[in-house]
Amino acid sequence: MDSIRSSPLGQIFGPDNFVFCQSGAGNNWAKGHCTEGAELIDCVLDVVRKEAENCDCLQGFQVCHSLGGRTDSGMGTLLISKIREEYPDRIMLTLFVFLPPKVSDTVVEPYNATLYVHQLVENADECMVLDNEALYDVCFRTLKLSNPSFGDLNHLISATMSGVACCLRLPGQLNSDLRKLAVNLIHFPRLHFFMVGFAPLTSRGSQQYVSLTVPELTQQIWDAKNMMCGADPRHGHYLTVSAMFRGKMSTKEVDGQMINVQSKNSSYFVEWIPNNVKSSVCDIPPTGLKMASTFVGNSTSI
Repeated sequence: MDSIRSSPLGQIFGPDNFVFCQSGAGNNWAKGHCTEGAELIDCVLDVVRKEAENCDCLQGFQVCHSLGGRTDSGMGTLLISKIREEYPDRIMLTLFVFLPPKVSDTVVEPYNATLYVHQLVENADECMVLDNEALYDVCFRTLKLSNPSFGDLNHLISATMSGVACCLRLPGQLNSDLRKLAVNLIHFPRLHFFMVGFAPLTSRGSQQYVSLTVPELTQQIWDAKNMMCGADPRHGHYLTVSAMFRGKMSTKEVDGQMINVQSKNSSYFVEWIPNNVKSSVCDIPPTGLKMASTFVGNSTSI
């Protein structure tokens, strides 16, 4: 907490909004959910309530946590269920770091995850799945970084996070919000776990050779190597997909590219949902780029 306060980003957070205690959850879901976390949760909810009351038009809540984690899983689910009780009609969006398929650094991670996932199935509306192994793969393969730092990994996550919510914050021709995302992407209430991706991702050496166009972005966001979780979309079918483009571009071109992808790869889409790709266009690109795109897909492979 103190390191966050003293960092350059420390000024973003109100000093009254830091809630902490001396003990940790010791790698134990139950400790975070039933004992240590339960003692702290009222203070956290007071802060949440105060922030929610300051909003003009509250869309929902965004919670970031990790699944095999200690406080993250136990207290994270407790917080989500309490917010759900208090604000049942608001969208609950969670971004969480799932267990990587091959590497696990703690023996009890699978137990924490098992106790935790069913809570997410019941209480969250939209879950964006990330995993460290896939993020490292993106850094190695696409960005050609031999030794990625936490900053590189976090940059990928933050680019995706800001892309998902950019239409709420910035003007655009075809806007979307968290509720539209839920309505279009979720056909069965329990199937709300999405894979996410971001484009353009290019290594520093080859940036000058890549032209940023809508077809180029489209090709990259649909690439299986670009997904930020370990599930391979080629092993399943897409139920629904949302593609969010940012920058100066024509919506006609975006729609054309989306139709093109669906017609060429129809075997990867379920046939009982027609037109299952939703697109939105926001006029303002991320800093330093002319255009960018964020992918959110609901695939059976996950």
